[in-house]
Amino acid sequence: MPNLSNALSAAQIENFIVDGFVRIDNAFPRTLADEARAFLWRETGCDPDDPSTWTRPVVRLAGYGGPIFDAVANTETLHAAFDALVGPGRWQPRHGLGSFPIRFPSDQDPGDDGWHVDVSFMPPDGDPNDYFTWRANVTSRDRALLMLFLFSDVGENDAPTRIAVGSHWDVSRTLEPAGERGMTMFEIAEGFGASAARPIALATGNAGTVYLCHPFLVHAAQRHRGTRPKFMAQPPLLPAEPLSLDRPDGAYSPVETAIRQALGRK
Repeated sequence: MPNLSNALSAAQIENFIVDGFVRIDNAFPRTLADEARAFLWRETGCDPDDPSTWTRPVVRLAGYGGPIFDAVANTETLHAAFDALVGPGRWQPRHGLGSFPIRFPSDQDPGDDGWHVDVSFMPPDGDPNDYFTWRANVTSRDRALLMLFLFSDVGENDAPTRIAVGSHWDVSRTLEPAGERGMTMFEIAEGFGASAARPIALATGNAGTVYLCHPFLVHAAQRHRGTRPKFMAQPPLLPAEPLSLDRPDGAYSPVETAIRQALGRK
């Protein structure tokens, strides 16, 4: 394992390997969260002071860049945590935070709350406009981490992301036989049986909290039962070099170590 930074404790890193995620409080300033949320409110076309304008359970906003979002994604705290989990020099700085699913209090089915693993690359015969043809493989091609950025305070009733704790081990074993070609989201989901009995954690926290998750972690959205909309971004951290499960020097990152341990490699 490489020489890790002090951003995360040894216990946090071990928990990441075993559980598949680590929660970082105050990963970015609340002032930035407030500024970003005010911008996103305008983009939704909804009035933050008039719930009658909140007519949909989910509003999805396209990806945004610019100074606010670049600052959020590139704090010293997060960079040090990326070094600790992925390895220094092995990840690409984020420019923007991708799309934002804004979840509103609603009795309607949001239609997107199924358990899944995010796929990360398009195969040669895939369709760039059809995400369901994309795949993930056992070396997590093109994705080093799944990240959950909270831009509003999220309690248990505020549609926190559900996490199947330790499910990245199950997915590692599911993906191994598929080799480099990997599997689609639906093919991976056929192997979720082992994850069904996993304990569930909720990605709650104050604005400015970030969850750094193993790319194979099984997770799901849920219906919003609270009173104030939830603002979150869920971008990937992209690798600067491919992940490897066979390093001659043994300098495995915690992301790689988790996969290796799931596959029974010493």
